[in-house]
Amino acid sequence: MRKHSRQEVQKITGKAALLSALSLSALTVLSGCSGSGAAQADNAKPVAEAPKGAQPTASDEKITIEYWQYEFPAKVELVNKLIQDFQKTHPNITIKHTNFPYDQYNEKVATLVPAGKGPDVINLYYGWLPKYVSSGYLQPLPESEFSEAKVKAEFFPFVDAAKLNGKYYAIPTAVRTLGLFYNKDLFTKAGLDPSKPPATWEELITYAKKLTETDKNGQFVVEGLAWQPGAQLHHWFRDALIYQAGGKDISEDRRKLLWNDSPAGLEAFSYLVDLAVKHKVGINGFYNDDITAFKGGHVAMNVDGSFQLGSIKRDAPNLNYAIAPLPSYKSKATQASFWANAIPKNVEGKKLEAATEFLKFLTSKEVQEQWVEKIGELPAKKEVALQEKYTKDEKLGPFIEQLSVANSHFFVDEKLERDYFTQAVDQILLNKTDYKTAFDELVAKTQKLYDDYWAKQDKK
Repeated sequence: MRKHSRQEVQKITGKAALLSALSLSALTVLSGCSGSGAAQADNAKPVAEAPKGAQPTASDEKITIEYWQYEFPAKVELVNKLIQDFQKTHPNITIKHTNFPYDQYNEKVATLVPAGKGPDVINLYYGWLPKYVSSGYLQPLPESEFSEAKVKAEFFPFVDAAKLNGKYYAIPTAVRTLGLFYNKDLFTKAGLDPSKPPATWEELITYAKKLTETDKNGQFVVEGLAWQPGAQLHHWFRDALIYQAGGKDISEDRRKLLWNDSPAGLEAFSYLVDLAVKHKVGINGFYNDDITAFKGGHVAMNVDGSFQLGSIKRDAPNLNYAIAPLPSYKSKATQASFWANAIPKNVEGKKLEAATEFLKFLTSKEVQEQWVEKIGELPAKKEVALQEKYTKDEKLGPFIEQLSVANSHFFVDEKLERDYFTQAVDQILLNKTDYKTAFDELVAKTQKLYDDYWAKQDKK
């Protein structure tokens, strides 16, 4: 996601309001109906029942459950294979797999889940959880299998972003962090050592300037650093740059933004904007988007997510590139995000038991290892991710190295929070608004989202 792209869910009284609240733009990177009787989507891919002769592990009663995820080819293919593996050891459970295009996903959820016609297990972006939970779509994970103590012991700390009202509502198979992708050939061409990527804020600017190429009209031929605020840069700002500058993103109770409680927030915001405005090493929309430009060799460096490893391998197999941890300042930090699996509110009885078994399977060591190999995302469990075969890997290692300093922003409204950030940047680029005014307006608008969200929660 993309990653993508992030990387971070009140009852609604009307269908129009509900659909509006959950409408989301596609990220970088950036999944139908249960046995309650809803019609299958055209692209649903039910998996055949398990071979006869396999032994049930829970109950002899046959049960069918539905799994939803968004339409990402590599994930669809892998989940189909995983379902077959699961059914070999759980022949009493049949899983139907349905996926929807990304931009239709939340609309399907908003329409079908409240009517009790949605999935029994659903894959969703962690940043959507506050809306999904407050809208009454999900139930807490069964504590018998996903207790707080167990989750904290087995998973990386930022998975707490999936905990609301003291309960976990979703659990990931894999996670993502941001790192610095860089083109080794362009480094060599610019006289830079590809084995020594920039490690600090200052070095990142110096390298980016040396790597930038423009034509006689001042148009970019090669961006020194891809600069697309609506992709991963807004995550970079919240969960990395602010912390690296000595600040914090949000209060412990998740009610108050801390961006302007110290000079760190404005410093981080200014650093990011200066890359385009002052240093002129990149601009929004170059070659359509940052990852397309990087794959094509038109970008020397790009802050992006580990989820891009698979797409680069598929689309640009000959690209000579490497990964480095994010350049740091006063301290180290990166952003972490994840897609997680949850159980809708109306699932109960034997379906709930089957859904829980499937969730356990999806978070197992064996599945997480397959996810790394096929998707390129990082294992969510510490014991899996920290295996030497991953920590020493040339591409995965730099991402895993940062997991201990990763932060996951608590999104009240992922789409609006991203839009507010890009609007603040546009105010500076297009209207010549001064940095502090744009930043203060960004903080005020985003804080109002949190105030409104918590006011509604407190009334429940």
